[in-house]
Amino acid sequence: MPSSSSQQLAFLLFILYVKCLFLSIESNTSLVTDKEALLSFKSQIKTSGFPNPLSQWDPNSSPCNWTGVVCNKHNTRVVELNLSGFHLEGFISPHVGNLSFLRSLQLQDNQLSGELTDQMWNLFRLRDLNMSQNSLYGVIPSNISKLTELRSLDLMTNKITGAVPEDLDQLVQLQVLNLGRNLFTGTVPSTIYNMSSLVVLALASNHLRGRLPYDVGVTLPNLLVFNFGFNEFTGGIPGSLHNLTNIKIIRMAHNLLQGTVPPGLGNLPFLEMYNIGFNKIVTTGDDSLEFIITSLTNSSRLKFLALDGNLLEGEIPESVGNLSEVLSKLYMGGNRISGNIPPSIAQLSGLTLLNLSYNSISGEIPPEMGKLVELQMLGLAGNQISSRIPTGLGDLRKLNQIDLSGNQLVGQIPSSFQNFQKLLSMDLSNNRLNGSIPKEILNIPSLSTVLNFSRNSLNGPLPEEIGLLESVVAIDLSMNHLSGNIPSSIEGCKSLEKLFMAENMLSGPIPGTIGELKGLETLDLSSNQLSGSIPTDLQKLQVLESLNLSFNDLEGSLPSGGIFKNLSSVHLEGNRKLCLPLACKNTRGRHGRLVKIYVSIVVITTFALCFIMASLFHIKRGKPKATGTSEQLKEQHQMISYHEIRRATENFNPGNLIGKGSFGSVYKGYLNGVHVAIKVLDVARIGSWKSFQCGHKERGIPGPGV
Repeated sequence: MPSSSSQQLAFLLFILYVKCLFLSIESNTSLVTDKEALLSFKSQIKTSGFPNPLSQWDPNSSPCNWTGVVCNKHNTRVVELNLSGFHLEGFISPHVGNLSFLRSLQLQDNQLSGELTDQMWNLFRLRDLNMSQNSLYGVIPSNISKLTELRSLDLMTNKITGAVPEDLDQLVQLQVLNLGRNLFTGTVPSTIYNMSSLVVLALASNHLRGRLPYDVGVTLPNLLVFNFGFNEFTGGIPGSLHNLTNIKIIRMAHNLLQGTVPPGLGNLPFLEMYNIGFNKIVTTGDDSLEFIITSLTNSSRLKFLALDGNLLEGEIPESVGNLSEVLSKLYMGGNRISGNIPPSIAQLSGLTLLNLSYNSISGEIPPEMGKLVELQMLGLAGNQISSRIPTGLGDLRKLNQIDLSGNQLVGQIPSSFQNFQKLLSMDLSNNRLNGSIPKEILNIPSLSTVLNFSRNSLNGPLPEEIGLLESVVAIDLSMNHLSGNIPSSIEGCKSLEKLFMAENMLSGPIPGTIGELKGLETLDLSSNQLSGSIPTDLQKLQVLESLNLSFNDLEGSLPSGGIFKNLSSVHLEGNRKLCLPLACKNTRGRHGRLVKIYVSIVVITTFALCFIMASLFHIKRGKPKATGTSEQLKEQHQMISYHEIRRATENFNPGNLIGKGSFGSVYKGYLNGVHVAIKVLDVARIGSWKSFQCGHKERGIPGPGV
């Protein structure tokens, strides 16, 4: 008989065999359950325009071999599902909650929709959950507190509503909480500010409000990222954040924060981003702009600094050049900053964006700025910068946007701007620039958004090279002194949607090639000296919404198609020689009769005017002179531009001619809401100017400035 020890060993082996058998059956059953859950998920998913990676999920194979699926080392359970960036559409199946061994679920950057399913929060082993960049909606279920192993929760950029759950503080191991770019409302629960394990807290771009706790840096001592921008938070900047010596990102832009920047900025050596833009932050006393800039010079890793859209005053200090060598973006626009731009700003050699727009900065553009060779965006608009544009700016060969509008810049546009071969947008409007438009600038093929030179004193003809701007969407050259013809090469601007050339001295016909600009939506050529007929090819502009050809010298019949079917979108006033097709035919047959009527009207009007003027002169002689009044009136003559006079008389239309004298003609007009008489001198006549001056002195007729 076998010994007792042998019997015991045999029994143990039998028990072990049975246990292994049951474990094998259980594991196989569990993997089957996981497979069924994944196939249920697949059934709710589709892709459009891209291959579906889930089509490789073969029901006859192990899910451990499927795309995006990771199993444990024994291939007995699914522990990770990563389908990020697969362009998936559809709903998340509630059966995902059966993947009970799942530790990581990555579904970000897709087009998934539907509500957050309650079953998902049964995944009590889950550590990382990322469903950002989708279209999920609804509220976060209350049973999220069951995920006690969760380290990271990222639901950014969805359509989730409701309040931020109060019981999130039960996730005691949570390090990353990102609920930004959703539709959360209400105040932030105070429990959130007590989650001491948090490293990243991001609630930006919601509808959250309330006062930020001043001691948030004390209750959240491990924070590296604090992102509360684009909400409605009030109060001041929590000064305790400046005591977190390891913090990397502080973002509170676009809120309702007030007060000054608290001390401590010099204690943040690892700071990479500091964004407090678009609040109501002020500088007072010792809390000056220089104090802020100088404090941040200790942050040697700072890449992004935004102070724009506040109430900051003072001058940009020389210490700005001592900011981080890796500083890439500097926003300081929309404040009350004054003084000059310090040349030391050229030391920020890593800058790709510099925005100082809409302040009260004066002086000149430092020539040293041409050393910022990495610069891609330069914004100096809406200041009081004067002098010439430095030619050295042409060395900024990586620029894709430059905005110098709304200053007092003089001189010519530097031809060195032709070096901007990556430029997308150029705005030099509303300055005092003169000279001709350099044809070299019009040979920048990358220009694709805006070319704006309006409200300057540019003169000369429009270069033929304008047709090289094949990609530009909007061109504005209005309110200059440009002359000559509009080049027919304009048809080369194939992408043009808006074209403004009003209030210049352009002459000749409207080129019919404009009809080739198929995407043109707005065309304004008003207040020029254009002549001839309206090209019938303008009828072909099917998307044209606004057409302004007023105050020119156009003639002939109007086209009848396209935008001309609805004349409410067409402005043609001040072109008396234009007529509708039927009216033009009737006018030709009655030409002689119209001339007689016209002459009669002129004679009668002239006689009436002379009678009125003589009567007024007679009355005036009979009254005592008012002392001092005439001298005051001399000093109050309004300066009127030639364009305004031409518009008032409808381009000196013969129909507005009151009469002619020895030294010139008198036209009636309507100027600034007042009926006026405008005398045009014949300078070829000797004594004409003397006659005008005498008339001014004796009759009270406005002088040469009007």
